Formats: sequence, structure tokens, C-alpha cells
Amino acid sequence: MGRGRGGLSTKVHACTDALGRAIRLLVTPGQAGDCPQALPLLEGLKPAKVLADTAYDSDANRAYCTDHAIEVIIPSRANRLEPVPLDKQGYKERNQVERFFNRIKQYRRLATRYDKTSAAFLSFWYLAAALDWLR
Repeated sequence: MGRGRGGLSTKVHACTDALGRAIRLLVTPGQAGDCPQALPLLEGLKPAKVLADTAYDSDANRAYCTDHAIEVIIPSRANRLEPVPLDKQGYKERNQVERFFNRIKQYRRLATRYDKTSAAFLSFWYLAAALDWLR
């Protein structure tokens, strides 16, 4: 899971497969927190593991993954009282989501957000993600 910034203070949150292809996309206002978006991204999916950056670290997200037998590879927040050990080798695979954002942001319309509404903006992200699946 990861996030990218579009123009007009918008964040796009993505859940990708192991090959870095989008499975689910969400758009939130730029000032919204990342952590609450993890569960909507995972809802209904049955991944073997979740790799996400520190912004998605929370007890609730970890508990959800544990309850659904999902391996969690998320670095602990700096303010966590008891840091959770991190599988550093496994965490290297998270670059797939970053590569996804780099590929999609080649479309200038998405990198700069020309669209006025979030629905239109997200629609073009879905279109670009579909094209990415065809690459």
C-alpha cells in the first residue's frame, strides 16, 4: 500500500499486487491521515502479506491483519512505545507500489490533477491503472 500526491492537495492511496499493478485506489483530501485508509484498501481482499510505509502503522491495522492471517511488514512509527521488528528483506518489495506511482504519474493529467472533482480525478487514475495492467 502506498500513497501519491496529486495537485489541489489530494492523496491517492493504492493497494497493488506483487507485480505493482493496482488492485484498489482511493482518493482523500491532502490533509487526511493515511492510516485510516488501510482498512478500506484491504476490505474484501485476502493478501498473504501487507507491505506499507510507516504512515499506515497502527494497532488497529495490525490487529486486522492478524485476525485475517495476513503477514504485516510495516515499519513502526517513531513514537511507538514498543517498536515491532521489521523484516527488512521483505520490506524491499514495497518498492513495487512506488514504481506503480512513478509509472502512473507519467500521465501529466494525473501528476498535476486537472480535474475539478475527486470522482473525475479518480476515474482517470482507474483508466491509467487499467492501461498499466496491459503493459
